[in-house]
Amino acid sequence: MSNDEAPNTDLITLTRHVLNDQLRLGAAATGDLTLLLTAIQVTSKFIATNVRKARLINLVGLAGETNVQGEDQKKLDVLSNDIMVNALRASGKTAVLVSEELEDAIIIEQKHRGRYCVVFDPLDGSSNIDAGVNIGTIFGIYKVSQDGSASVEDVLRPGSEMVAAGYTMYGSSANLVLSTGQGVNGYTLDASLGEFILTHPDIQIPSRGKIYSFNEGNAMYFHPPVNAYLKSIKYPAPPKTPYSARYIGSMVADVHRTFLYGGIFGYPDDKKSKSGKLRLLYEAFPMAFLTEQAGGVATTGTKRILDIVPKGIHERCSVFLGSADDVEDLMKFYKDPALVESTLA
Repeated sequence: MSNDEAPNTDLITLTRHVLNDQLRLGAAATGDLTLLLTAIQVTSKFIATNVRKARLINLVGLAGETNVQGEDQKKLDVLSNDIMVNALRASGKTAVLVSEELEDAIIIEQKHRGRYCVVFDPLDGSSNIDAGVNIGTIFGIYKVSQDGSASVEDVLRPGSEMVAAGYTMYGSSANLVLSTGQGVNGYTLDASLGEFILTHPDIQIPSRGKIYSFNEGNAMYFHPPVNAYLKSIKYPAPPKTPYSARYIGSMVADVHRTFLYGGIFGYPDDKKSKSGKLRLLYEAFPMAFLTEQAGGVATTGTKRILDIVPKGIHERCSVFLGSADDVEDLMKFYKDPALVESTLA
């Protein structure tokens, strides 16, 4: 008789987990957010399938257009955007959609309009598609400021007003990480069942890590507080040991590792990108929301990311997030010019 452990037959799927949350709310729950999250998980499955076979069906390479950021659009970028827009519109639960790939916000027509606004990057890290590196979808959800409304102003609000945020990472497996404001949970797609299964319940970022994730190719453009912080963790005074560098170049992959192992992820503003590179609404806000829900800290270096009031849908900002102790160490360099000077001396 085999000693192999019997497979778990009480699987907690994403749908079951979200429905349980809805039941806990009782009469206050309308089910709209549950249906919207169901639509998002379906888009994640659809995109995951196309990512896996992109080379086989000629979805890699350029589509011949550029997006609003001036970046060349990959064919898979365009397809992922269409999948997201169509599924979210068809859900009947959205009022406003904002995508990295589209210059203007989409205002949903009245007959399909719901009470939620979704901001998303349909395929983050798409420059890595051809190399087979992990890429992902990032999303954040707001509730409209008042029922029946649908305008850009409904999303030009601080990230602290989001009701849910998450990302799906496509790689050796498809992992969906989600928060509805009650902690962070991670799910893995079981392709044989076609379901996301709870595999990482109640994710908590370690209070301190030993990994830093910055694009040091830009170090000559970094401002002094960032270079001073990096020097402090690469050349610490004994008995401390230096941090390890890990940088994939795909925000979803780098942040996912930071959530699981701790440390700090940073993409600062610098002398070349004066406002930073990452987009506030659909990259920084969702990741900052998840970070705080998992016990970490997310800052621009001088202020909490979730407190920023966006002025435009494609606004950019500086981002540092991760383990609370590590991010607070970085913030000390922004607060104390003397510390910067002595560290760089």
